[in-house]
Amino acid sequence: MTRRPLLLRRRPPHAAGIGLRAAHVDEVMATRPPVGFLEVHAENYMSNGPALAKLLRLRRDYPVSLHAVGLSPGSAAPLSAEHLKRLRALIDDVEPCFVSEHLSWSTIGGRYLNDLLPLPYTDESLGIVSRNILKAQDALGRQLLIENPSSYLRYRHSTVPEPEFLAELVHRTHCGILCDVNNVFVSSRNLGTDPVAYVRALPIDAIGEIHVAGHHTTNADGVELLIDDHGSPVSCDVWSLYIEALRLFGGIPTLVERDANLPPLNQLVAEAHAADAFACWVKASDRRVVRQEAPYALAG
Repeated sequence: MTRRPLLLRRRPPHAAGIGLRAAHVDEVMATRPPVGFLEVHAENYMSNGPALAKLLRLRRDYPVSLHAVGLSPGSAAPLSAEHLKRLRALIDDVEPCFVSEHLSWSTIGGRYLNDLLPLPYTDESLGIVSRNILKAQDALGRQLLIENPSSYLRYRHSTVPEPEFLAELVHRTHCGILCDVNNVFVSSRNLGTDPVAYVRALPIDAIGEIHVAGHHTTNADGVELLIDDHGSPVSCDVWSLYIEALRLFGGIPTLVERDANLPPLNQLVAEAHAADAFACWVKASDRRVVRQEAPYALAG
C-alpha cells in the first residue's frame, strides 16, 4: 500500500512570493520587503555556510520554499542517496512550506548535467518517475510538488499527454503539482497546443503552488521558438493565462521567478504585487460577468 507523504507544515499566505537570489539577499535582509514568501534553489544551501545562516535568519520572518533542481526524478538510474540525505538535512533546518522538483532528468552515470532534460511520456517512464518520487518522499518525509517543464520538442514515442502524466503521478504517489504558468505557455506555443486546455486538464486539488516568469523569443532555422529563461518581466500573455489558472484553482500561493538579467529588488517585488492584484481581482469579480476589465498590469 502506498504511504501518503507528510504534507507541508506551514502554508504561506496567499500573498505572492519572490525567488531569492544571491544578488538580493543582503537587501532583503536589510529591508524585509512585503512579500508572501521566499523561494530558493535547494542545492545552493546544502553546505553549512554563510548562505544558509542568512536564509535561516530570513526564515524567522518569511515562509521559505525549497525548489530543488538536482534530484533528477526522471532518471532511469536510482536517485542519489547522498543528495537525498543532504536535502533532508536542509529540510529539517529550514522547515519549508513547500519542497518542489521538476518533471525532468539531469543526471547520468553519477554526473550532473547543467540542464533539466525532457523525458518521453510513456507507461514505462511513468513507472520510473513514480518510483523515484515515492522514494524521495519517503526519504525526505515530505510531499514533493512536481513542476511541469518547458518543452521545445516532443518525443515521437510519447503516448500520454503531459497533464494526464502529471495527474497519474499524483494518483500513484500523492505528490502535488507546481503549475508553472510560463512553462505551460512556452510549451504550448512551441508545440502548437492549447495552454488553457492544458491548465484545465490538471487535477485541481493537487495544485500546491504556481510559478510565473518571463521568456524570450528566438528564431531556430526559420521557426519561432519561445525560450523559458526567467530573464524578463512576466508577459501579458502569461498574466492572462495566470488569471485563467486562478479562476480554475482558486487562491494558490504564487511565486515570481527571475534567474537572469536580475532587476532591482523593488521591481521584482512590484511583479509579486501585480500577481496579488490579479488574485484579488479574480476573487472579487463575478464570474458571470464576461466583459470586465483586468487590472492595470495587462495594459500595453
